[in-house]
Amino acid sequence: MADENWERRALEQLAGDIVVERRRARRWGIFFRLLALGLATVALVVLFGAIGLSQKVCLDRCTAVVHVDGEIDRGSRANAEVVISGLQHAYETPQVKGVVVVINSPGGSPVQAGQIYDEIRRLRAQNPDKPTYAVVEELAASGGYYVAAGADRIFVDKASLVGSIGVIMQGFGLVGAIDKLGVERRVIATGENKSFMDPFEPLDPKQVQHVRTMLDEVHKQFITAVREGRGNRLKESPELFTGLVWTGTRAIELGLADEIGTVESVARDVVKAREIVDFTPEENLADRVARRFGTTFARWAGYELKVPRFSGWSFR
Repeated sequence: MADENWERRALEQLAGDIVVERRRARRWGIFFRLLALGLATVALVVLFGAIGLSQKVCLDRCTAVVHVDGEIDRGSRANAEVVISGLQHAYETPQVKGVVVVINSPGGSPVQAGQIYDEIRRLRAQNPDKPTYAVVEELAASGGYYVAAGADRIFVDKASLVGSIGVIMQGFGLVGAIDKLGVERRVIATGENKSFMDPFEPLDPKQVQHVRTMLDEVHKQFITAVREGRGNRLKESPELFTGLVWTGTRAIELGLADEIGTVESVARDVVKAREIVDFTPEENLADRVARRFGTTFARWAGYELKVPRFSGWSFR
């Protein structure tokens, strides 16, 4: 009888333990489901919040703004792909009555600046009823001014820095430095000029002349773009295309700019659409990582068919 009671108690204890364990498992299951639901809700809120922030809402009539901030370079935010995407979106939006390119740039790649300039001119030709204005805040030098020259009119602050119409290629001369450091330099190349502008070798006059010829060609392209963009407003002078930079007030006198103005004053008084909507594409985390990785990889990569690793030419 005692043995039977012991077995009964053991079975009851086991059954009780099973019930408790199931209840505990059920509670944890509910907890994890609620946790997953909460995380999903947060993710959706963040996602829709990001989408909401990135959407360019123009309810009635507005002035579109696209920013060109910093160096104009393939690896920067002020690259042709980003700026052109914003411009195209602005032009495709019916409620947009005018487009303002806001420039704060010391210059950069002549290729990237030229692509933005060409696209501004193309969009203007296709949309004559939707003018494009450039507003220079701190600086529109070299490639920054190249972009501005594509606009219908250029507005500046009286203290803005404008101009620097020139092209530069720069680097360092380290001839003799490796001898003092006791470093043996090894360069293996095919083609007698493959290592031209090598900072550890004396300048070759023929190679210097070749570089000057290339820079002159790009400089002429720059000058042509400025003349096409500014037309008869430009006051031609010997110093105009020498790479000098001027204040906004002097730039107006030279015909490099038109008037004193800001984004707000242009939207209010020129476009006649006070609402300002920023059409500059926003960069998400994936884009930022991809851009940084791509730039780093390109710099790290081994030998290939490319010019040597000097700092390159630029509009600045």
